[in-house]
Amino acid sequence: MTTPWPTGRGTEGTPHLAVRGEAHLEAEPELARLDVTITARGTDRHTVLADLTRRNTTALELIRGYGQAVTRLETGTLVVTPEPGKGRGERVRAHHGRVRLTADLDDFTVLGELAGRLADLDHTTLAGPWWSLRPDSPAHRTARVAAVTDAVRRAREYAQALGGELLALLELADEGTDFGAVPVPRAFGAMSTAAPGGGEGPVVLDLEPQRQTVRAQVTARFTMTPPDLRG
Repeated sequence: MTTPWPTGRGTEGTPHLAVRGEAHLEAEPELARLDVTITARGTDRHTVLADLTRRNTTALELIRGYGQAVTRLETGTLVVTPEPGKGRGERVRAHHGRVRLTADLDDFTVLGELAGRLADLDHTTLAGPWWSLRPDSPAHRTARVAAVTDAVRRAREYAQALGGELLALLELADEGTDFGAVPVPRAFGAMSTAAPGGGEGPVVLDLEPQRQTVRAQVTARFTMTPPDLRG
């Protein structure tokens, strides 16, 4: 008389095997983001607004001048606030203005030049670059496929360790893809370049792209042949 294999969550005679597949790979970044903060300060509110508008226009025109290398250009927060004076009353000591721009580039050959020219603008703070991959980057697919391959390999190894073989896939679940490095700006190394004719050209920052880590995880459930536990 034969005794069926204990089924648990599986059907009689077909054990289930659940594994997790993982993949970790590195890829060259595809995008670089620069954050530009422009400020103005003065005692006259109208003058502050005029200065802020002029400086903002200068920065926008500079960025737009790089054409298709700029994949995205957006204006973020605009703030104009009064600075109260000391003592009683509602006297305003000064007015402060601030506007933030965000630019994404996919042509890194001009990134250092643009960063240097932006950093050289008056009353302008530059932060970045923050490196990233495109949402539809092939690196994401590569990581997902590698995670599935890892899950199948692990399941096959476990089945063989039990003296059995894989039969069929029951379920495959994507646990998500994590990508990108921690968004810490790279240090700027300034390198002067001379313009033709001996004049001083723009400062070109030497920026080294930061490789991105892509992680993918899947869970997979298989059926397998009954194991041989006699050994």
